[in-house]
Formats: sequence, C-alpha cells, structure tokens
Amino acid sequence: MLDGLKIDVLSANLALVREGLVLMTWGNASAIDRASGHVVIKPSGVAYDAMKAEDMVIVDLEGRKVAGSLNASVDTPTHLALYRAFPEIGGVVHTHSHYATCWAQACRSIPCFGTTHADYFHGDVPVTDSMTATEAREDYEANIGEVIIRCFRDRDPMRCPAVLVANHAPFTWGKTVAAAVENAFVLEEVARMAMHTVALSPDQPAIEDHLLDKHVLRKHGSSAYYGQGGV
Repeated sequence: MLDGLKIDVLSANLALVREGLVLMTWGNASAIDRASGHVVIKPSGVAYDAMKAEDMVIVDLEGRKVAGSLNASVDTPTHLALYRAFPEIGGVVHTHSHYATCWAQACRSIPCFGTTHADYFHGDVPVTDSMTATEAREDYEANIGEVIIRCFRDRDPMRCPAVLVANHAPFTWGKTVAAAVENAFVLEEVARMAMHTVALSPDQPAIEDHLLDKHVLRKHGSSAYYGQGGV
C-alpha cells in the first residue's frame, strides 16, 4: 500500500541525516497521497540506520493508523494539521537543525538580508507565537500545528515554505517530500548566513523590496524564467 510513497519518505528521512540536519532521532519527514487522504510518516524513535521502507507508518488525516506495525512519529499530529490547513503541500519535514533552531529558541524570525534567502522564502522566515500553558499541556503536538497555522493566517505558505516554532525548532514543507527536504536544507543555510550577517553588521537592514520580489518572482512567479522551464 503506497509503496512508492514509503520509499520517498524513507529517502527523505535518510537525506536529513546525510545533510547533517538531524542528530539522533531528532526529526521526521512525511508525505501525503491526496487522492486517498493517507499520510506516510517515519516511525517514532527508530534509528535511521535501521529503518526500511516497510517500517514507514500510514495514517489517515485524523491520525488513525491505516498500515504499519510500528507507532507513528510523535510529531504526526503536527504534520496532519499542516496537511489539513495547507492543501497545496505534499510533504512536511521537521528537524532540530542547529542554526534554524537557534533562531527558534531566540524566538526571532530569520531576516531576509539577501538574494540567496529570497530565492526560496519571500521575506522573513517567521517565528510563531509562544505556546500557552494550556496548549502545551493539552494536545501538545496538535497545538504546534495550530500555532503554525495561526502564524500563516495572512501569509502564503507556498511563498514561505518554512516556519520556526518559538522555543522549539523549524518545520518546512513543499509540493513533495523531496521539496520539503530541499527547503529544510536551504533554511539551515540561510539561518547560518543570517546569524553571521548579524554578527558582522548588527543593524543590517533587510533586503529592499524590489530585489526581494525580483528573486522570488524570477523563480516562482507566473513569468518565472529561472531554470529549464519544466524540462
């Protein structure tokens, strides 16, 4: 059942380790089959070097297990909240990558200082509000999803496919789980660049809007011309 998607999700999780975005078991990736409404996600607490495609767990959008012998990732409710709220996305990634997590722990959005950032994220990568005591105590992982959704109430999640959960860590997403992994990798790099930029120039202003928009739209707009035009 969904064998191809299981392979994709396994590959995505292993890529997070290979790219240095995950230590221990501090992360997870998932993908959704929109036709069936089923989500494939990493099992909870299983060492990456021991995982196989058949270990991936399938759940429905309400979190009910559909297939798999292992328990789904503890972060499954967060992933499901994002799939329900953002119908354009096909994959979600959660890591505790070093630099992006530093910004999250500082409860600071990542400023867009330059064009490298703008190629992927239209403006600052936002940080959520801090969770209330009630949100943390009751349905914690589901409420992580809710604070992310609130953060994107007036934002397009496909123009900024990343968020920092305050005091916690980053989540990224994309049209596919492979795209979500790419966005996680780029997020970590722009977080590192931003930290070093602030160290060099504490009062550095954000990139000007005309340059920000140019880099976003040349790659993602209706008249995008970056790349090979879908080849």
